[in-house]
Amino acid sequence: MKNLLNKEIKLAASPLAWLFLVFALMALIPGYPILVCAFFICFGVFQSFQSGRENNDILYTVLLPVRKTDAVKAKYAFTALIQMLGFVIAAVTTLLRMLLLPDAVPYATNPMMNANQAFLAYMLLVFAAFNVVFLGGFFKTAYKFGKPFVLFIIMSFVMVGAAEVLHHIPGLTFLNAPASLTDPVMWGILGAAAVIYLIATLLSCKVAMKRFERVDM
Repeated sequence: MKNLLNKEIKLAASPLAWLFLVFALMALIPGYPILVCAFFICFGVFQSFQSGRENNDILYTVLLPVRKTDAVKAKYAFTALIQMLGFVIAAVTTLLRMLLLPDAVPYATNPMMNANQAFLAYMLLVFAAFNVVFLGGFFKTAYKFGKPFVLFIIMSFVMVGAAEVLHHIPGLTFLNAPASLTDPVMWGILGAAAVIYLIATLLSCKVAMKRFERVDM
């Protein structure tokens, strides 16, 4: 498994998967739907799948002395690695912003989403949607990825829109607090999103392994 993950990182990964991690720094931009950074990070992973398909990466992998299910696990592990790197960059950026600029006017008067624990929670939910919709859909055939990616695009932008609307609803304005480091509710929201991400990713991986076992390469 470790060798397969190294193969994903060194051979199969598109340079865009690493380059698009810089979108996590969008957490600093006021007056912008910053949650789209999660979409772009996933788009970088998508580019790796697209490049891999053109290079017959899946066929090459299953011809190695490994189980077909290990090929699926490696793809999920690589995807989770990129997602967690993006999340850590966004989390550090968010933490620094809340510590150093908690009352800065651009954030205090920001009508769009501020970078806080809720924003990080939404990122994890977008990542979970990618893992379930795109990765799970891809391994139905291990070749066709157009439909599952289009479905993910639709779902992700619906989630971005919903996240931007929620904090305007009376009683939910706390979701856009520019400084919420001591708010236990916000940390609870982030913790719940982390659990959802973990469960959704693991279940999607199990389903994908069963689907890929039935694929005749």
